[in-house]
Amino acid sequence: MRIFLLGYMGSGKSTLGAALAKDLGCEFQDLDALLEADLGMPVGEFIDSNGELKFRKAEHEALVAWLENAPEDAVLALGGGTPVFYDHMEVLNGAGKTVFLDVSVGELGRRLEGVTNRPLIKTSGDLMEFIAKHMFERRPYYSQAQIRLQGDAIDVEMLRGALGL
Repeated sequence: MRIFLLGYMGSGKSTLGAALAKDLGCEFQDLDALLEADLGMPVGEFIDSNGELKFRKAEHEALVAWLENAPEDAVLALGGGTPVFYDHMEVLNGAGKTVFLDVSVGELGRRLEGVTNRPLIKTSGDLMEFIAKHMFERRPYYSQAQIRLQGDAIDVEMLRGALGL
């Protein structure tokens, strides 16, 4: 089964995805890492140079390519904004199990405090306000996930249980 982890930056998609894939003995990929390999530069640098819209187009193309070529048993950590653009949630829900890692704004702020390599937050001003606004905008997309795990201490066992594994 293909498993897609979605949620805000800092929600644990990459960390939990890698651990789950190892536990299941299947492939793990991080969409941002795939993009960086394709683009030849960090995501933040690409966005700074080319803008978010060009980034979202490249992200869409990378996701489509991954879906066409990935094995049937795999875990993919999406970028925080991936579900918001194009028809990604509809496509992902049809291609596997989607899991929304719903971490509180306070915990996301704690995890992202001092992070400077994320282009969307490095110029945000009030970090907590920025995260809360983004979560408000993105929640309708995130909420289309088939499974929602809510909490500030989501672990692999919780993820396995929610997936029925």
